[in-house]
Amino acid sequence: MFGAACAPVNEPPVDLRTLHAKIGQLAQENDFLSGVLGKAGLLSATK
Repeated sequence: MFGAACAPVNEPPVDLRTLHAKIGQLAQENDFLSGVLGKAGLLSATK
């Protein structure tokens, strides 16, 4: 089912360090914004 029937795709290798750094940066931005908006009363308690 998942074996040799699929042709290999020539995709560039993924740089995991860059990917993890970007995920961490976005997580920090989300945490910061949710904190600021929560203190300002602009973020609802339910999502």
